[in-house]
Amino acid sequence: MKLEELDFHLPQELIARHPARQRQDARLLVVVPGQGKWKHQKFCQLQEHFRAGDLLVFNDTRVLPARLCLKKPTGGEVEGLFLSPCNVRFAKVMLSGGRLRPGVKLLWRDSPVFHLVEKLERGEWIVEKLLDVPWNQLLMGIGSTPLPPYIRRLRQQAAEDLDSEEDRQRYQTIWAQEDGSVAAPTASLHFDRTMLEELQKLGVQCATLTLHVGQGTFLPVETEMVEDHIMHAEEFSIPPVLVEAIEKTQKAGGRIIAAGTTVCRALEAWALGHRSSTQLMILPGFRFQVVDALLTNFHTPQSTLLALVGAMAQHLGAEHGLGFVKDVYAEAIRERYRFFSYGDASLWLPA
Repeated sequence: MKLEELDFHLPQELIARHPARQRQDARLLVVVPGQGKWKHQKFCQLQEHFRAGDLLVFNDTRVLPARLCLKKPTGGEVEGLFLSPCNVRFAKVMLSGGRLRPGVKLLWRDSPVFHLVEKLERGEWIVEKLLDVPWNQLLMGIGSTPLPPYIRRLRQQAAEDLDSEEDRQRYQTIWAQEDGSVAAPTASLHFDRTMLEELQKLGVQCATLTLHVGQGTFLPVETEMVEDHIMHAEEFSIPPVLVEAIEKTQKAGGRIIAAGTTVCRALEAWALGHRSSTQLMILPGFRFQVVDALLTNFHTPQSTLLALVGAMAQHLGAEHGLGFVKDVYAEAIRERYRFFSYGDASLWLPA
């Protein structure tokens, strides 16, 4: 697949830079690829499309305060994104800002916090922690909400000013519990407790897995052929209770709905025999073994997430999956849907 096949024009004013007033206030574009149809609704009407015996799976990962606003000893600003710990002393961090070299110490409020050890690829570094505190405790003290670059409202402001209460609350799902992500599983940001209770009253079973969202979720594809793009590995865990629920649902003829692309990747990677981590890239032509329907937000051009939606559309009966997705996106643009992490949602259903 050529990269240009994943491209489309999106007016910048449709990028949502703030969440809706309430979680359920988003719009919902319901799509049935096998019939070539779609319908405009509100997210609070989601339960109309579920039935008793369905299994809705969420990602319970918690977003870390992974954004870092640091300085070099010379005063130059360095922006960072904490990626993952290597051990109690060393971690992998993405850094940008001026000339960096091994041996440099990075400061937060004039206090040294990191020592640059080794430069990796794509702006990634191995850093050594200079404070004797656990990684999570350090991030809680110096980090802020890692909003994607397209959401940033005031990039030049200090981290403590950028990290608003709105973002701390709304860039996190209501069931988040397992620390480890640098981006939110955004399709799930629309759910509140009331909606979960309504789904359970219908007989819909809700379950969780854990996939820690890494930088691969927002890095664009840079290769001419999408198949040549190397996905970053992401850690995931499928609990035994979910495995049992999947088996029971499939045996009873119920549908398994993935709340987001991260859930979809984790479930399909698990079905392929992946354990603990995966670099699975789902492209049109992929044979889905677990996921029957997909709830997801509207994704960025030239992204692997858009390719995944194209694969799902094809699986659900669209003759040209990605072409149909682009038709749906064109409709969403005409109707002024809000795009990306804080934006509206789409539900992709079997006929």
